[in-house]
Amino acid sequence: MDIAINLHNQEQNLIMACIKQERWAQKRLYEEHYGKMMGICMRYSNNREDAKDILHEGFIKVYKNLTKYKPGTSLNAWIKRIMVNTAIDFYRKSTRRRTENIENAQLKLSGDVDAVSQCAEREILAAVQQLSPVYRTVFNMYVIEGYPHKEIAEHLGITESTSRSNLLKSRMKLQQLLATKYSEYEQ
Repeated sequence: MDIAINLHNQEQNLIMACIKQERWAQKRLYEEHYGKMMGICMRYSNNREDAKDILHEGFIKVYKNLTKYKPGTSLNAWIKRIMVNTAIDFYRKSTRRRTENIENAQLKLSGDVDAVSQCAEREILAAVQQLSPVYRTVFNMYVIEGYPHKEIAEHLGITESTSRSNLLKSRMKLQQLLATKYSEYEQ
């Protein structure tokens, strides 16, 4: 019990130091959360440079809004939410949204269903990064972050049916990319 209280106090002290704009505290907060947050940013970006831009912009928002953080809640989850929202904002700024209705989606089954299990994490990430920005964003928000289609539609300014369509298309494209990758291993 003492350990939990001590860790809570350490986190609160770190947050207070960040609010006071103490560089050592900002650096420590950044270093403690860098790995997980970079992973999130990589899922939403085309490449490592864009991911770093999202990460840095996200941490600037974290530092500016630390006074809004509610003690007792998960700091990691709070920072993660900011990173996801920053990635969505980055997507909005950098690309025109393509919207297509679900009626236009054609179900194409291709490749080996077991292709995903044959791929390493970095190969799956590389395949996700090959998706178009809208497909990648919808896929990440729905599959990874757990957003419902209604909330995805609100965040991206699209309809719910478009969100569903884009999710379907992103899954088909991932299946195709991973099946192609898997067939390369077979040869």
